[in-house]
Amino acid sequence: MFILLVSIIYLAFISLGLPDSVLGSAWPSMFVEMDVPVSYVGIVSIIISVGTIFSSLMSDRITSRLGSSKTTCISIFLTAAALMGFSVSTEFWMICLFAIPYGLGAGSVDAALNNYVALHFAAKHMSWLHCMWGLGASIGPYIMGMALSADKGWDKGYFYISIIQFVIAFIVLMSLPIWKKNVDKESSKTDVTEQKRTPLTLRQIFSIPGAKPVMITFFCYCALEVTAILWASTYLNIYRGIDADLAATFGSLFLVGITVGRAINGFIAMKLSDTTMIRIGQGIILLGTVMVVLPISNTVSLIGLVIMGIGCAPVYPSIIHSTPIRFGADKSQAIIGVQMASAYTGSCLMPPLFGLIANHIGIGLFPVFMGVILILMIVMHEVLCYRYPIK
Repeated sequence: MFILLVSIIYLAFISLGLPDSVLGSAWPSMFVEMDVPVSYVGIVSIIISVGTIFSSLMSDRITSRLGSSKTTCISIFLTAAALMGFSVSTEFWMICLFAIPYGLGAGSVDAALNNYVALHFAAKHMSWLHCMWGLGASIGPYIMGMALSADKGWDKGYFYISIIQFVIAFIVLMSLPIWKKNVDKESSKTDVTEQKRTPLTLRQIFSIPGAKPVMITFFCYCALEVTAILWASTYLNIYRGIDADLAATFGSLFLVGITVGRAINGFIAMKLSDTTMIRIGQGIILLGTVMVVLPISNTVSLIGLVIMGIGCAPVYPSIIHSTPIRFGADKSQAIIGVQMASAYTGSCLMPPLFGLIANHIGIGLFPVFMGVILILMIVMHEVLCYRYPIK
């Protein structure tokens, strides 16, 4: 039964990533059909992000009442319904309306599922599960692309993805009885999340020793990752003079590096601690950033971008997995909730900030911007390890 539960949670992580990259694939068709400016995608993205941040901050209260399994199930149903709403939308305001449950569902399932795995599964599963998120994030645009290439329209693409989400949600619903009874024997953390407990207020969470440094660390990581995803190809094309198609290809390889890296990290995590994995990842990101900026050759810069993706691979899952050990299993859901909120805030604010820098100063500052974020992340993680070590 344990293998069955692991398989279902892997499927849930695919569900988590499935809709994440679809809006970018569909928008070129959506904004033309709805007769709105291309920039309006930012409005939809902000609505989704605000909903995700809110539900992440509320995850401790929600999960303490419903439990991780029910929260996950309800959240997947909510995102499935939102995607179905996208598929029947004919006006832009309708997209904005359905973006609200989309964001609320995404934040809840992210925080609840990550905490459940951090509590009950070994580090290798956390890496492999986040690899499944990358798989889902890759499948979503592929399904949308198939719908568009077959002249089915973006609405059919959303319809197909919503059906997949509903199927996954139904599978999770059927699996609810086995969530409490099957945990990873390699994981030594106690089963606290399913016990009755009083949820923490935001003031109480922020006052937990180490909460602020880990929030800033997470903010920096996701700011770095999403800024690289959105701007690396443009930097390589405009500033380094690399062909646009080649730059775009290696930009996608950044995501491939994260996904493949997490698959490999699952094996490495059997031997190394979460802290060591994070430090190795940060070092590899630094190496990749230096390679991107060095004026040696375009080939070195392109390879550096892929290395940055490989370096990003262990950071996110390792921070999440170490949370119950560092802060206590009774506080992990609350801490992971604010970590998720910090992550979404970083990914929402920092890429547009660099856009302003690129527009008014120059896109050549991309490696500098990334370097500053990386240094802050390293410093805050070391502060966390030094002042609040894992016992």
